[in-house]
Amino acid sequence: MGIKFRLTVMNFLQYAVWGSYLTSMGTQLVGIGMADKIGLFYAMQGIVSLFMPALVGIIADRWVQAQRLLGICHLLAALFMAGAAFSISASAPHYNYWLLFSLYSLSVAFYMPTIALSNSVAYSVLESNHMDTVKVFPPIRVWGTVGFICAMLFCDFAGFQKNYMQFYQSAVLGVMLGLYAFSLPTCPTNTSGEQKSLVEALGLRAFSLFKQKKMALFFIFSMLLGVSLQITNGFANPFITSFREIPEFASTFGANHANALISLSQVSETLCILLIPFCLKRFGIKNVMLMAMFAWVLRFGLFGVGNPGGGVWMFILSMIVYGIAFDFFNISGSLFVNNETDTSIRSSAQGLFMMMTNGVGATIGTLGAQAIVNRFVYTETTPIAQVAGWSTSWLIFAGYALVVALLFAVVFQYKHNPEATR
Repeated sequence: MGIKFRLTVMNFLQYAVWGSYLTSMGTQLVGIGMADKIGLFYAMQGIVSLFMPALVGIIADRWVQAQRLLGICHLLAALFMAGAAFSISASAPHYNYWLLFSLYSLSVAFYMPTIALSNSVAYSVLESNHMDTVKVFPPIRVWGTVGFICAMLFCDFAGFQKNYMQFYQSAVLGVMLGLYAFSLPTCPTNTSGEQKSLVEALGLRAFSLFKQKKMALFFIFSMLLGVSLQITNGFANPFITSFREIPEFASTFGANHANALISLSQVSETLCILLIPFCLKRFGIKNVMLMAMFAWVLRFGLFGVGNPGGGVWMFILSMIVYGIAFDFFNISGSLFVNNETDTSIRSSAQGLFMMMTNGVGATIGTLGAQAIVNRFVYTETTPIAQVAGWSTSWLIFAGYALVVALLFAVVFQYKHNPEATR
């Protein structure tokens, strides 16, 4: 098999593992009486992202070949995910929250580093085969999103959306990728004898960028916008599925197949990636970031006023704008960091960007969203009142995103130079 095909398979499985449960876990937790703990489960992904990718990266750089470490991490993540699934099935109906949460936390602690590790493997293999990573890698990476979508749809139509089988699905795919990773070409470790300090290895030198007003503001707003990143992953499925309890919506496609509806978000994501070079060249980073922020306002606001019946078009529109909300922020922000930082700390700066968004921001966001949902949704006892509470919650999230967007428009000053945009 060709190198590009083998890396395509790796990326497909990499994100299929995650897509098996990421958008449907909230509904599963509602079903086992842990609706008030959804935010904690999703926050754990952000918490482990603060330190595990850096630690695993150090091991891959110094001691263990990246493709082997990728396989080891996936096998361990799959083992703990299968354990989490078994803990649910074996303890019903008296579910052990702490056992489930501990096993799940260990699983994501080993999975989250594999996102960066799989990229490192791809870059190393492509470079060793004298291929241009800038041209060759993006078409390979797109298949990761395809894998995510396929896993979501399989989980939905196989009937796993509301039970622990989604964890078993993830575990099986994880074992497949773990074993497959050992067959990938060798990625050499650093044998030059040059050892980075712990501060450098953990990317802490990048914090010196906070001395620059422009970069400090950018990272602060990245954290504030990062608050929005995981909210719909955790709560969109339970919200849409809750309409099944209302007779008017009980038989609608959306209420019964929330994952299929949400998968439109990932389809939009793959298409919006293609718009980024044009938009950055034409409008500049500030306006592109503002597009992302206002897209988040629409993403949440449309959830707040839509329904899976006559208002399903609002849900669909919310899925479409997700591509702008997610890609225009994450990818454009990463390009901005790349262009505005010195080469000596560029990798560390990228790590800082991810830490502020997917670490600090996403953790605060999911915990804050859980508090709001607990207050307006799970204090209610009737399905209609709960749906009304969901609407209030989504509009609060939309209001937050609007405030961040307006503050960013006023505070962040950056003059766009079309000729400087690469």
